[in-house]
Amino acid sequence: MSEFRGGRQTTSPCAACKLLRRRCTESCVLAPYFPQNDAQKFADAHRVFGASNIIKMLEDLPLEKRADAVSSMVYEASARLRDPVYGCAGTIWQLQQHVSKLQLEKAILQAELLHMHMQQANISSYIRENLHIVEGGDQSISEPFSHTLHERSISSCDELPNGYHLSDIRDQAEQSLPDLWEPSWQ
Repeated sequence: MSEFRGGRQTTSPCAACKLLRRRCTESCVLAPYFPQNDAQKFADAHRVFGASNIIKMLEDLPLEKRADAVSSMVYEASARLRDPVYGCAGTIWQLQQHVSKLQLEKAILQAELLHMHMQQANISSYIRENLHIVEGGDQSISEPFSHTLHERSISSCDELPNGYHLSDIRDQAEQSLPDLWEPSWQ
């Protein structure tokens, strides 16, 4: 940023040069990525990587990839400051565990939905087989509702395609649900 002071043009330093207490030149590698109004971004990256390493990394990259590299360095630095041991890897691991848990919950819900559809189909077929309309408009059951028949139709719903049983899926889900790792920063 250029300013006019006393008839001379002066350059206000970028956040990096301001923190390093050095003169910011027009050819400053850090100026486009660490603006003056966002000093914390550079402070975090500087604490983890060091200014000379940041400059070396940026100089080794083509111009079009530097912005992505800076955002990656800033993210990694903030993650390392929150969790010095695991950093980004801890965050990634935690998110993977969360995704696994959600996928397992989805599979359980799909199995329960299939179970309900099968129950509904069994009940509908039972009603169709055992109910008829009498000429007077009254509905009656040709046979009394057999409790054993009801138990048989409901228990057959517990068996899912491919020989799976709903209770087996629930038991397996409860055993395989891992305790989510609690990072130190929460």
